Amino acid sequence: MSLRMALLGLLTASGPASGYDLTKRFESSVNHAWHAGHSQIYPELAKMAADGLVTVGEEGPRGRKTYTVTEEGSRRLHDWLVTKEHFRPVRDEGALRAFLLPMLEPEESVPLLRREAGVYAARLAELEALEASKPRERETRFGRYALDLGIRQMRMMRDWAEETADRIEHAARG
Repeated sequence: MSLRMALLGLLTASGPASGYDLTKRFESSVNHAWHAGHSQIYPELAKMAADGLVTVGEEGPRGRKTYTVTEEGSRRLHDWLVTKEHFRPVRDEGALRAFLLPMLEPEESVPLLRREAGVYAARLAELEALEASKPRERETRFGRYALDLGIRQMRMMRDWAEETADRIEHAARG
């Protein structure tokens, strides 16, 4: 469902686009919040067209199709944005590893956590560079809030990994 909403959002924000153009826009924007490749995007666009959420314009060179959001697609996107879900089940491999971390000895878990902190720090640097490269004419520009959320999450995850490694080291020294 979220890939569908991401595509509807991109089409709404950027206007009609081909599958190729949407994939490129996705890679440089939404992909930082919701990962999907062209092998997922193209079939989802076909399903969205079949469900009446987008229309497909005339085919161009090499079978290039242009997609446009329909009224129904706009309505569904709006409804999805404003409908409150009471519970969202989460599957997070990092959280599962954190839960199972006590199964490792300190000499295994501490280096693992230090590597994780490095991964989070690198991702944080990427997101901060992206933020610095975007002009701030309008605080509400498309994607701004998701970028801010990603920066905060990476900062928190980096700090958690570093502090947890320190805590385990301290406990192991006795």
